[in-house]
Amino acid sequence: MTPVRAAAARAERLRMLHAAPELLVLVNVWDAASARVVAAQPGCQALATASHAIAEAHGYRDGENIPVDLMIAMCGRIAAATPEVPVTADLESGYGDVRATITAALEVGIVGCNLEDKVDPLDVSVARVADAVAAGEAAGVPLVVNARTDVFLRADDPADALDDAIARGRAFLEAGADVVFVPGLSDGDVIGRLVQEVGPISVFASPKSPSLDALQELGVQRASTGPGPFGIALAQLAREAEGLLGHGPYPDDLGFRAPTP
Repeated sequence: MTPVRAAAARAERLRMLHAAPELLVLVNVWDAASARVVAAQPGCQALATASHAIAEAHGYRDGENIPVDLMIAMCGRIAAATPEVPVTADLESGYGDVRATITAALEVGIVGCNLEDKVDPLDVSVARVADAVAAGEAAGVPLVVNARTDVFLRADDPADALDDAIARGRAFLEAGADVVFVPGLSDGDVIGRLVQEVGPISVFASPKSPSLDALQELGVQRASTGPGPFGIALAQLAREAEGLLGHGPYPDDLGFRAPTP
């Protein structure tokens, strides 16, 4: 199988996971080691990167401050480390050139993307989605686009954001997106309304959100954890480092290693 056909097959597999009745749960990763650890767990069907985690791991603030070449290179390392599962990458708002960024990501094995709207004018945001879809078509890979709207993150009153989120979500799907990512939601009724009014919805899974079982009952297609797993790793490191620096006992996980390729 040629590399393009293999990538196309992974993209179709990722699309099928979004269309399945079961909620697609994504534990986001930030490097090859974290990718191998998550991919080795039972139930892992796909991987997603977290731009915040990758940027912070390299000493940059989130928000397209990391050089795009470095972001793409790390996404490629993650895809190469876990060829058995499809990988979707958080590419923020496209780093100023959506087509070029998506094309570069496809070339390193990425088959899906998050694309943020930054609550820019709707026509600008829709054009980004269309450019991402076009880049996938040009490469011969049916890219899976998770089109993100930040209206709830920016709104003072979540009720004011609902109509805007519905309008944006519908427009993104019409432009070729596969699912609409709406971070900042914690109210199950609002999530259910979005599912009814828009269709395939993706949300952040966090202690503030409904449980994963509840999200599946609401009809949500995808739940991702963003930089949360990176935070888990850092918090655990902080606890164990404090213990070691205080001459405490050796933690059992001191001998843990990521699965080898």
